[in-house]
Amino acid sequence: MKALFLPCVVALCLGACTALSVQADDQRDHDRARAALKAGEVLPLQEVLDKVQRSHPGEVLEVELEREDGRWVYELKLLQSGGRLLRLDVDAKTASVLRSRQRPAPGSKAPSASAPERRP
Repeated sequence: MKALFLPCVVALCLGACTALSVQADDQRDHDRARAALKAGEVLPLQEVLDKVQRSHPGEVLEVELEREDGRWVYELKLLQSGGRLLRLDVDAKTASVLRSRQRPAPGSKAPSASAPERRP
């Protein structure tokens, strides 16, 4: 019984440390995003989503804000009609779509991805 106790305690401690590390990373990411918004480096998310929805309608499933090549980029995952999944990279300052990737709806025979949409 003692032989099982120590590994279980160690596993629980490691799991707790990992969870705290993830929460700390999430908090730092949130703080960085808030600072970028306050500094005018990014548009508010709702404004970006409103602009993107005009040309790429769909239900927003996931949003991430990343720093890529010196600029802020919103990475959006949208569920479109018919079950198609669309991933967009959007310039966070201008709301212009930098890249799009589309996965067809389950069961369709369409190609697995669309050509990337590149804009300067």
